[in-house]
Amino acid sequence: MTHRPIHRDGRVQINRRTVLRGVGAAMALPLLEAMTPLARLAQAAADPLGASGVAGGSQAVPRLCYIFFPNGVHYEDWKPIGSGRDYTLSPLLEPLARHRDDMLIISGLAHHNAKALGDGPGDHARSAACFLTGAHPVKTAGADIEAGVSVDQVAARALEGRTRFASLELGCEPAMQSGNCDSGYSCAYSSNISWRTPNTPNLKEINPRLVFERLFMLGDENESPQHRTERIARRRSILDYVRDDARKLERKLGDRDRRKLEEYFDSVRAIETRVEQAERLRDDPDAIAGFPRPTGTPRDYREHLDLMADLMVLALRLDLTRVCTFMIANEGSNRPFPFLNIADGHHHLSHHGGDGGMVEKIRQINRFQSEAFARVLDKFKQVKDETDPEGASLLDSTMIVWGGAISDGNRHNHDQLPVIVAGGRRCGVELGEHRVLKHETPMCNLHLGMLRRMGLDTPSFGDSNGVL
Repeated sequence: MTHRPIHRDGRVQINRRTVLRGVGAAMALPLLEAMTPLARLAQAAADPLGASGVAGGSQAVPRLCYIFFPNGVHYEDWKPIGSGRDYTLSPLLEPLARHRDDMLIISGLAHHNAKALGDGPGDHARSAACFLTGAHPVKTAGADIEAGVSVDQVAARALEGRTRFASLELGCEPAMQSGNCDSGYSCAYSSNISWRTPNTPNLKEINPRLVFERLFMLGDENESPQHRTERIARRRSILDYVRDDARKLERKLGDRDRRKLEEYFDSVRAIETRVEQAERLRDDPDAIAGFPRPTGTPRDYREHLDLMADLMVLALRLDLTRVCTFMIANEGSNRPFPFLNIADGHHHLSHHGGDGGMVEKIRQINRFQSEAFARVLDKFKQVKDETDPEGASLLDSTMIVWGGAISDGNRHNHDQLPVIVAGGRRCGVELGEHRVLKHETPMCNLHLGMLRRMGLDTPSFGDSNGVL
């Protein structure tokens, strides 16, 4: 790491792409005062539209996240009452009340290509495959899978080279590329929402340790599994690897930058500690036969969700990527919820047939999902966007789409999709209302609107017939 002291007050000025280095590790830095104006000048030269797609780069960097949940909802208890700004949150959305002013709830969206269209059963697989692509997947359980390029990957390609990672794909249940998971549809469809090409899904990562190491390049990509296991067992923090470089940098920074760097190190170490705790907890007292916990993941689903969300926020905060997808579970997931005293599988319960007891359990699961999303928004709101000249939160510059491509899990319908857009105020998203659209407005209209707000001059996407 090299620096050039050019400030009149003696502080060093460093490039935005500077990282702390150690043996086997490289750690990105938050945006520091010492990085401006050099970083913005360099960025403007490399990117005439600016980081935000606005001339001069005078606005915050726009970011895009899609968070997917499976099996639909109990829609009658999910949809808000009323429309416009005076709507009333439904019982299942009440946990999101504190974020009301930062959300846009949309009714009327549909995915026509998630319907059977002559292909018979398989709504779960079709819905996940269609969610971000707008495409009708080829019905096959073999290797000849085909859907479409997903909206996140359209954005990622346009932004390629501006961040270390073009996109980040996260989840809590394993991604698969083969097998029959839904009435003759490949498991690749139901376990992935991000598609690099029509035939190639971007497999998500569900292990927090592997995500952490990928973000910070900890270790050697060629190291053996045995060496990696031994290294992790030593419990050395990434901060230990880059400590010498960090000390050299701290001596050259101003007081505010030193405080910011210390706060940043604290947040990284806090996440790293939670990753380590998840690895130490091998036995799962809540394990239920038929739904094993993947190796290396937290034994508590709530902790798994929160930890993956923290990693997502950290990656966006550091501008390691500007595009993320997060599947909180695979489509058709039959996960039980023991912490809610629900031993039945989610997918099984979604086919409730009007049974009162099963419906109540679905309500509990849907409310839990709203609580989880509220915590995700808390994380975004609590972090300052270092690229924003006005000092807004990361939530203000990140467009987060929360939803799925099945409305009512019992009916398997693909209209009236449960969709919420949160954040993105600095990207031009109008928030604080329940917007009721014409019935069966294409979901791809929303995708196209997200791409436009990311600065892409995209004429259309999927089956779009307009822009939201």
